[in-house]
Amino acid sequence: MSALPDENKLLRNFSRCQNWEERYLYLIELGEKLLPLSDQQKQVKNQVSGCQSQVWIVMQPDSNGRIQFAGDSDAAIVKGLIALVIIIFQNKTGQQILTTDSKTFFQKLSLEQHLTPSRSQGLHAMIRTIHQRAEKIIQSST
Repeated sequence: MSALPDENKLLRNFSRCQNWEERYLYLIELGEKLLPLSDQQKQVKNQVSGCQSQVWIVMQPDSNGRIQFAGDSDAAIVKGLIALVIIIFQNKTGQQILTTDSKTFFQKLSLEQHLTPSRSQGLHAMIRTIHQRAEKIIQSST
């Protein structure tokens, strides 16, 4: 993955966009920074249900218990949403993922009011899936 900005830089970059067209273009640009997943990674176990587009999110704990993410989608804006989710949760432990306030983060971006209902529903499905998988990772490590 090419370098995604951290949360603070992302917020600054979003605030510099003049309008929502520019923000959508920036979102697409973020998605383009994600490396495509291999066919092996695009398995049912990595698929996110509840999204209109095809979405895969791979979560793998490293040797320090911090979870590394990769993701892909067949839709450009959705791929950008995956990049946002990765920015929020990358390198956190399972417990930190469960306590991260992603709702407030997305409110700061004023994102949800500019997403179609299906994209908003897909974003919530991604976060719900990440939380469920984080809980399984926590359970398997105890």
